[in-house]
Amino acid sequence: MRFLSTRGGAPDADLAQALAAGLAPDGGLYLPATLPRIDLATLAAASTPATVCTVLLRPFFAGSALAADLPTLCESAFAQPLPLRRLHGEADFVLELFHGPTAAFKDIGARFLAAALQHLRTPAAQPLTILAATSGDTGAAVAAAFHLRPGFRVVILYPAHGVSPRQAHQLGAFSNNVLALRVAGTFDDCQRMVKAALADPELRARAALASANSISLGRLLPQAGYYAWAALEHWRTHARPLSFIVPTGNLGNATAAALARRMGLPIARIVLACNANDTLPRYFAGATYRAQRSRRTLANAMDVGAPSNFERLRALYPDDAALRADFAAFTVDDATIAATLRAAEDRHGLQPCPHTATALHVLEQLRLQGDARDYAVVATAHPAKFPEVVEPAFGHGVDTPPALAALLARPSHAQPLAATDAALRAVLRAD
Repeated sequence: MRFLSTRGGAPDADLAQALAAGLAPDGGLYLPATLPRIDLATLAAASTPATVCTVLLRPFFAGSALAADLPTLCESAFAQPLPLRRLHGEADFVLELFHGPTAAFKDIGARFLAAALQHLRTPAAQPLTILAATSGDTGAAVAAAFHLRPGFRVVILYPAHGVSPRQAHQLGAFSNNVLALRVAGTFDDCQRMVKAALADPELRARAALASANSISLGRLLPQAGYYAWAALEHWRTHARPLSFIVPTGNLGNATAAALARRMGLPIARIVLACNANDTLPRYFAGATYRAQRSRRTLANAMDVGAPSNFERLRALYPDDAALRADFAAFTVDDATIAATLRAAEDRHGLQPCPHTATALHVLEQLRLQGDARDYAVVATAHPAKFPEVVEPAFGHGVDTPPALAALLARPSHAQPLAATDAALRAVLRAD
């Protein structure tokens, strides 16, 4: 299969080229040239997330150097529990994606991408520098996935005042082949700097660069796998399609759900739960799309004012009307996030992170409006990553998963960096 830039100004690429490049030469994001439809009968024997993902992604890998490795890549990505469990409501479910090594959903896509790029390396290949901007969770997941892999260096950019203390500690806890940069700006600054570096011909002539943000096709495709698995499990048990409420920042997670739905999986509605950064809710309510400067909130990993994957999502639809008809988006302010956290244990039977709380509130509002669909709230991170937010709301402490506790026990260091493209170029040129 070939992959095309969303901007239409770059040559099409094969899978290996798209994975290695991250960003297309014209600055666009790669999408499959065609989206195959999956006959659910072909998934009859697929009983685990890894086997479902293997069947789902097989058409994209056909004819590539990674085709034979696809089952191994999927096993690597989904080497964690992936529970879909019922909440207190009859039609209310939660899909827990935070049981990986850094306690966030980003672990799944990051492990897949790291394993894929490792399989594509040849002995003579030059070292590859992986660039990632993070609003909290992506960076640690990417660092963990690539840590100590020969032939790879990781450079993580994060906003100095835009992540939780535990997220910041994770980001600086790897060392060796991982460099954490504490940027004096917002996530949108970090994202802009990474895109500028990837599009800089002089930098790319000096070193091989790739992205591990959700702009990377290698992150997007496996994320479609867990939506396919959850929807299929629900269909097999209840004979009804499953809808998803997705906490949304850079929009990669929800775009993956859209891909799975377009490929024929039994997914009904996809609802975006956003914090006070309301670029997407404004658009889906009918306003002209306009990126904004990001604002800090309790749900910091979603503090994105210019979601990169909107470009991808828009490319999947013929016009704005068709796109708006297929999604809904809601904004949730900090006061409501805090109130939802306080009530979550009694009302829903779980301890959510602040991001998952936005989705829980949206679920509550949909039920009040009479929406009776079966919904799965997508739980994107473990609450222990945000004790300063969740513990006062819960009124008690939160147990820390062993893998997270191990990271927090390591020393941590991050290098300060100005929020300019030139500052990042200087770091990358220094090596």
